[in-house]
Amino acid sequence: MDALKYLRIEQRGGVAIITLDRPPLNILNLRMQDELAAAAEEISRNESITSVVIHGGPNCFAAGADIAEMSTLAVADLSTRPRRLQHGFDEIAGLDVPTVAAITGYALGGGCELALCADLRMIADDAVMGQPEIKLGVIPGCGGTQRLPRLVGRARAKELILTGRHVAAEEALDIGLADRVLDNAAVLPAAIDWAAQFETGPRVALAAAKRAIDHGFEATLADGLAIERDEFDTVFASEDRSTGMTHFRSKSPGEPHFRGR
Repeated sequence: MDALKYLRIEQRGGVAIITLDRPPLNILNLRMQDELAAAAEEISRNESITSVVIHGGPNCFAAGADIAEMSTLAVADLSTRPRRLQHGFDEIAGLDVPTVAAITGYALGGGCELALCADLRMIADDAVMGQPEIKLGVIPGCGGTQRLPRLVGRARAKELILTGRHVAAEEALDIGLADRVLDNAAVLPAAIDWAAQFETGPRVALAAAKRAIDHGFEATLADGLAIERDEFDTVFASEDRSTGMTHFRSKSPGEPHFRGR
């Protein structure tokens, strides 16, 4: 892919900030979705990145997919794309470092689905979220029918998706769609502060914890416990495990110095 056109990636210490940059509403066209996959790949290759913030700027996270573009597509056009419309979103969701969405303004349709790919969602007190695709005669196609019920429960997800209604910030917090509600100006700094705590964290264990939770949630309890055992074996063999336990036994002050291996 050529240079990113609709995304900006900035690194502050170990925190990578992905900013959607297609004003005024960051409408997600196909190129942006491909750029999300490219950004995730670039971040995955960069061992100095320990967490990710996804942001849309001070006014809008992302107000949905590019309907004008989508109205010109046929099913055959979609079938030639990797994993149809889900490619970029899946790559963001699959990042092995902690991720947080910093949401201002609208996070609707594809914007809401992108927010669902993050581990945590911090939203402005005037933000609006939702999956209104049903009003266009379609359904969420970038993970909304799968990630939303895993977050808020099946019955509530059905109500939101079947009605397509908008969800204000306080309700989003009440139902678990959002994790923290803040003043607009405080959203991005709070997200960066949260992400920065992982700069000196045990990267191997953080990645293993994400995999165990995400993969285990989709499995039976027995299979989930097997996944946890395998991931525990992985982290137990790591240098970070030795560092952490040695530091604990030594009763040394401060935090252990993990090296991410």
